[in-house]
Amino acid sequence: MRVATSSDLTGVAQIIAESFHSRHGIWGWAFPFLRLGIYEDLRHRLALPAPHHICLVAVDSIAGINHIVGTVEMAVRFSDSRANVGYRSFPYLSNLAVNPQYRRQGAASSLLKACDRTALNWGFKDLYLHVLENNHQAQKLYFKSGYRVNKVESPWNKLFFQRSRQMLLHKNLHNTPQ
Repeated sequence: MRVATSSDLTGVAQIIAESFHSRHGIWGWAFPFLRLGIYEDLRHRLALPAPHHICLVAVDSIAGINHIVGTVEMAVRFSDSRANVGYRSFPYLSNLAVNPQYRRQGAASSLLKACDRTALNWGFKDLYLHVLENNHQAQKLYFKSGYRVNKVESPWNKLFFQRSRQMLLHKNLHNTPQ
């Protein structure tokens, strides 16, 4: 586990793209463009001198070569009335992704624990993230890690746009074993 560097951008972008976008079907042709967009967004975020933004990577060291197997970002956000967390700043996790070949081997749990430690070091006691209502594997991981449902997005998106609703999850770091 370590902080991502600019030399990790290609590997991180690939893992995120594979985790959130399909290479198959009608949208397969767009995959390289989606990956490039992820790369550029991440490059921009890593270049900014943000005191409370971090991109972590899980690595597998094979023969002295660090192969990136997973990633997560954490940044401080400011709440609004829709977030239902009060008007304050809070750490928010995004882009948790693990290479499909390394899933169910503890990389995601390790990344989440590293975020817990980082948030505590930053002086925060709570963490938040969103997960899709139909992503049961991710929900299982988050619930096992101590997250609980804070708010479920309005049902109108599901009704009108035929997509899964987002669930805002919350974890209090002082109530969870580290």
